[in-house]
Amino acid sequence: MDEVEVRRLRDDLADFVGDVFGSLTRVGWQDRAASYLQGLMIDGRRKSIQPMAGRLDGVHDQALNHFVTNSPWDVNPVRARLAQRMDTVIRPLAWAVDDTGWLKCGSASPAVARQYTGTAGKVTNCQIGVSVNLVTDTASCPANWRLFLPAAWDPDTSPDPDVDRRRTRAGIPDKVRHREKWRLALDMIDELTGWGLRAPLIVADAGYGDAAEFRHGLTERDIPYVVQVSTNTGVHRHDTVRTTPPYQGVGKPPTQRYRQPTVSVKDLVLTDGQARTVAWRNGSRIRGGKPVKMQSRFVFLRVRPAGRVLLTEYRGQDLPEAWLIAEWPTGHDEPTKYWLSNLPTTTPKRTLIRWAKLRWRIEHDYRELKTGLGLDHYEGRTWQGWHHHVTLVSAAHAFCTLQRLHHPKAATPA
Repeated sequence: MDEVEVRRLRDDLADFVGDVFGSLTRVGWQDRAASYLQGLMIDGRRKSIQPMAGRLDGVHDQALNHFVTNSPWDVNPVRARLAQRMDTVIRPLAWAVDDTGWLKCGSASPAVARQYTGTAGKVTNCQIGVSVNLVTDTASCPANWRLFLPAAWDPDTSPDPDVDRRRTRAGIPDKVRHREKWRLALDMIDELTGWGLRAPLIVADAGYGDAAEFRHGLTERDIPYVVQVSTNTGVHRHDTVRTTPPYQGVGKPPTQRYRQPTVSVKDLVLTDGQARTVAWRNGSRIRGGKPVKMQSRFVFLRVRPAGRVLLTEYRGQDLPEAWLIAEWPTGHDEPTKYWLSNLPTTTPKRTLIRWAKLRWRIEHDYRELKTGLGLDHYEGRTWQGWHHHVTLVSAAHAFCTLQRLHHPKAATPA
C-alpha cells in the first residue's frame, strides 16, 4: 500500500488495533502497534525498524525498537484475539501446518543453526518458524507461531559449554527446550483449542505427515487430517489380517500380529493403483469465458498405516484404516505425491483432493508475509523480539485480508 492508502484506512486500522491489541493496556503500546503495522504495510523494500520509522510521520525508530524488542507485552492474548476474529470472518475449511526459514549470517539470533529449510532448498544457517494457518480457497491467516529450537540450543542435549550464555544473551526462557516440529504443531493446535477454536481439518506436508506420532496425536484429538507423506511410508493393505503364530508351549503365548511385511506407499500404488481423473476446483485461468478446472489423475486406496509407533498404540487391535491418495499425472511413470487421510470411507474423491491440495494457501501466505510485509526482515536478536515481530506481521496480514474481503479493490501490501 502507498501512504495515501494507509492514511485512508487509518480509522479502520485504529478499530482493528483497539480490538486485537486490547490486552496492551500500558500508555502508548497500542499506538506503537498501530505504527508498526503501518510501517509493515506501506510500500518499501526493507521492513526492518529503521527504514519503517523513516517512512512514518512522527515515529522514532528507538521507540519502535523498544516496543518490539524490550517491552514485556504478552503475545498470547493478541494471537488469541486475532485467531478468534479471523476464524469468525473467514470460516476456515482447514488449519494448515507448515514451517518457513529466516536466513541468517551470524550465530547470535535465537535458535539459529545450520539446518534444512525449504526457503533455501538446502541446509543453511537459519531460524525455522512453525505456524498454524486458518485457510480457505480464497482467504487465510497465520493464527499461531513457534520458533523451533534446535538441539544445539538445548542445554540438556547440546555439548556446547557456551549454550547457557548464548541462551541468556538471546533471552530464551529457561523452560523452552528442543521439541520436534510436529510436537510444536500439536502444542499450537492445543493452544488454539484452548482459545475456543475447533480445527475442522489439518493439512500438512510430509515433514509432519511422515511422523506417525503426529497423525496419531490428531486422531487422539478427534481431528480429521489429510497430510502428505514420503514415498517410503509403510502401510498394509486394508484387507490384511492379523494371525497368531504357533505356540510352542514355552513362555508367554504369542499375540496376534500382521504376518505380511509392510509395503511402501509407492510400491503399493504401482502394484494396485488404478488412476482416475478428478477435477477439484476452478482455477484462475479463463478459457472461452469460463474458468479452467484444476484437474489431474489420482489413485485412491484403503490401507492400514504401519510402523512401530502405531503397532504399540494399537497393541492387540487391528490398525485403523485410512485413505492413501496418490497423484499420478498423465505422462509420468510413477506418482508424484502421496497423502494419508483418516476421513471416512464415504468421503467423495473430489473432496479428498480438494483438502489435499488446500495447502497451496500457506505457500501463498508465506510469499505475501515475506515479500509484502517483511516477515523475514526483522534484525533483532532476542526470543521475545522474534515473537513480537511475527505476531505484528500476522496482524498486518489479517488486516489486509479483512480489507480485501470487505473491500475487494483494496490495495495489496508491497
